[in-house]
Amino acid sequence: MGSRRVWWVFGVGVFAYLITVMQRSTLGVAAVDATERFQIDAAALSTLAVAQLIVYAAMQVPVGVLIDRLGPRVLILAGLAVVMAGQVWLGLTTELGGAIVGRMLVGLGDAAVFTSVLRLVNSWFPTRRVPIVSQWVGNIGQIGQILSAVPFSFVLHAFGWSPAFLSAAGLVLLALVGVVIVVRDRPSGSDEAPRPETWGHVVREVVISLRRPGTRLGFWSHFVTQSSGTVLTLLWGFPFMVYALGYPQPLAASLLIVIVVSGMIAGPILGVLTARFPYRRSNLVLGIVTVMGVAWAALLLWPGVPPMWLVIVLFVVVGVGGPGSLIGFDFARTFNPIRALGGANGIVNVGGFLASFVMMFLIGLIIDAVSGGSRADYSMDSFRIAFSVQYLVVGFGVAMLLVARSRTRRRFAEDEGIAVGPLWIAVRARLCRRR
Repeated sequence: MGSRRVWWVFGVGVFAYLITVMQRSTLGVAAVDATERFQIDAAALSTLAVAQLIVYAAMQVPVGVLIDRLGPRVLILAGLAVVMAGQVWLGLTTELGGAIVGRMLVGLGDAAVFTSVLRLVNSWFPTRRVPIVSQWVGNIGQIGQILSAVPFSFVLHAFGWSPAFLSAAGLVLLALVGVVIVVRDRPSGSDEAPRPETWGHVVREVVISLRRPGTRLGFWSHFVTQSSGTVLTLLWGFPFMVYALGYPQPLAASLLIVIVVSGMIAGPILGVLTARFPYRRSNLVLGIVTVMGVAWAALLLWPGVPPMWLVIVLFVVVGVGGPGSLIGFDFARTFNPIRALGGANGIVNVGGFLASFVMMFLIGLIIDAVSGGSRADYSMDSFRIAFSVQYLVVGFGVAMLLVARSRTRRRFAEDEGIAVGPLWIAVRARLCRRR
């Protein structure tokens, strides 16, 4: 880790992810402008975000296969090029169909970047440091949401739609040049096993990864922690604050930064806890989900329009879900060999985005049904009913997580001879030892 080259590769890789996150989240800030530019209702607005996320989720396993076969550098370069093309397309089109194509291209390119950067981390850093450095990747990358919420939002409202999206695409070009110059797949002289020689071998490794309970545990961990924050930052948080709460657009864009800052603070803490208590990672996930559920309940059950302090509390809590979702990738790392890690990470990454696009689409349908499709009637009550759908989706994910955890612990006990008991028993045993 002391090598200067390691940190150059890490820095440029994370910058590429940061810029990609910015492109991903620009629509959330531009959601209100999109309804006016394309003359669309909530369901159609959902379609823009859902199309992007469907492509993103659908490409995760194929991208993982490509990473294991071709290496992460090629995938980062290809992903950045496609994201840039998508943003240029979106910036120039005036039709809903063209906007959908642009967002699908953004989703396609975005799908290749994050898991590729995680693969770089696993090749360039010692195993004991990977959980912490992975949190750094996630946390620094979320600065991209700040770039979309502040400078992009300023350009959008000061200069218009096309200048905003085209200037954002220009930053992607900068990241692409950096990756070409600096990033390599692994250190020179690395003793890492060679890549699989055939495509068939790679596909077999992915199938084996999918069968491992630990991979599925990572999938459901990502499913339940990441989705709520994604729904807010990528699409519905901004319209919720503008239409239901009556906040000015600059204030709404600024408040989305709370989610990012919360995640950046929580990330290093979760990274240390994940490395320090590897047998209790699922308890961390369940704890995060429980707190998010309580915060959402407080906001949705508040009579009338909730106060700003409660909205901020919700955003702080939801922000912890972002770094919490990275625990899912640590499960993939633990239960899969490094030669198959690209595919395993791809499987995990599907989880949160699958939950996200399901919730985004359902929220749009419910808002239109309650409000009659009129933006003027996007009231707190319509958002209150629509946001409640999260409990069904995340609740299903929690049930599946518990099943996967049980199977993983059973397999772990059989293979390693280590039995992981309930948390309360471990806590009681530790207290007894201290006495």
